[in-house]
Amino acid sequence: MFNKVIIAEDHESASISVRKTLEDFGIQNPHYVYYCDHAISWIRKAVKDCEPFDLLITDLSFEEDANKQTIVSGFELIKAARSEQPGLKVLVFSAESKSTVIESLFEELAIDGYVRKARHDTKELKLAIEALSDNRKYLSTQLRSAVREKNAHDFTDFDITIISLLSRGMLQKQMPTYLQEHKIKPSGLSSVEKRLNLIKDVLRFSNNEQLVAYCKDKDLI
Repeated sequence: MFNKVIIAEDHESASISVRKTLEDFGIQNPHYVYYCDHAISWIRKAVKDCEPFDLLITDLSFEEDANKQTIVSGFELIKAARSEQPGLKVLVFSAESKSTVIESLFEELAIDGYVRKARHDTKELKLAIEALSDNRKYLSTQLRSAVREKNAHDFTDFDITIISLLSRGMLQKQMPTYLQEHKIKPSGLSSVEKRLNLIKDVLRFSNNEQLVAYCKDKDLI
């Protein structure tokens, strides 16, 4: 179990769940800060003193006030903290629910766990801390189905073709001609539009630009 924990959270009410959870695990006197700059200062000092923190629990969004900060978001804090202490475990506790954002946290920032601020978040925090202490990753129960659904679409050759054409700047109304010339079926504009709309619905994207960016990130095109 963790012995030394730092919490970066600018809303006192949100910290109650975290503090109560840590107390239940017997983790006494976690260090609590309102600002990301303060968090990184404490992490840097702890490393210098050879008494590093075991776990960082942070929100993603921090409200600006009269105290101007260099690090203004949880994303930047995680990057800075990992720079100071590469092995530091990170648990994000945030209201953010977009699966694309959460996936990027795990894939790009290599966080260890994510708990969404919502009903039953105290229970989720306990499960997360138990998982992290056993060197396992954790994602809130209510978010797992959303992430699974987002990755549920199986791209066909036709899908890849029309999305590749989009990525090259071709308009949908121009695609039927290209598809007919290359003997690709279906080739009608209606088929192209319906297929793109279906994919966007499954992956919860609102426009073609998001779909193209997603496919590039996944090396599909």
